[in-house]
Amino acid sequence: MIRTVFAAAVMLAGAAQAEIQAGYHQYTVGDRTYEGYVATNTAITPKGTVLIVHDWDGMTAYEERRAEMLAALGYTAFAIDVYGADEDPKTVDENRALSGALYGDREEFRARLMGSIMEAANIAGTTDDIVIMGYCFGGAAVLEAARAGAELEGFVSFHGGLGTPDGQDYSATTAPVMLFHGSADPVSGMGELAALLDQLQGAGVEHGAQVFGGARHSFTVHGSNDYDLTADQGAWEGLLRFLDDRL
Repeated sequence: MIRTVFAAAVMLAGAAQAEIQAGYHQYTVGDRTYEGYVATNTAITPKGTVLIVHDWDGMTAYEERRAEMLAALGYTAFAIDVYGADEDPKTVDENRALSGALYGDREEFRARLMGSIMEAANIAGTTDDIVIMGYCFGGAAVLEAARAGAELEGFVSFHGGLGTPDGQDYSATTAPVMLFHGSADPVSGMGELAALLDQLQGAGVEHGAQVFGGARHSFTVHGSNDYDLTADQGAWEGLLRFLDDRL
């Protein structure tokens, strides 16, 4: 299914009205079918490609909207699926079960991430240079991809889980890691952020972090109790700077 969305690239000074082609994209990893979401800007040559990993509630309108926002700015955006096309979690327990299964099987987690990253090559408008980003669970997934040695131009985590599993490290990480985090995040606190930065420094991985004072866990998620407009806007602007540097 393809639908056309008209959006103004409001964050680009003087940007013209853009025509966005957006729709669902089915693909396979191993013997399982997945359903991602692709958004491209047909008005201009792509500036680069951005992959988006969904939160623990799976692919929703949130990831679709972020993909369309990136397309409006000239990027090819592919919101990848790591749960499977047949999964549509509706409750906290279902979210916890699906995300927990991948946290408990890191080999499978990596296989789904790497397979989805490889699928980007089959999408029209994909460029050679790719950055991966994600929110909450998706932010943790981005860090998993970094530790797995995914050959990308950058890794961006928004209020993600920051802990490093036993037996893992960042020795295989190939590109810069950027973190956007709230100082009042009760899921991954400032101690975990500091520990992660120490690991990246020790591994010689280029990295950066932007901390938003008082922001809680889901500060970019519109409609959530944690939503923080200032932090959301600041993180988005930080992302665009990172993309401009890496793509």
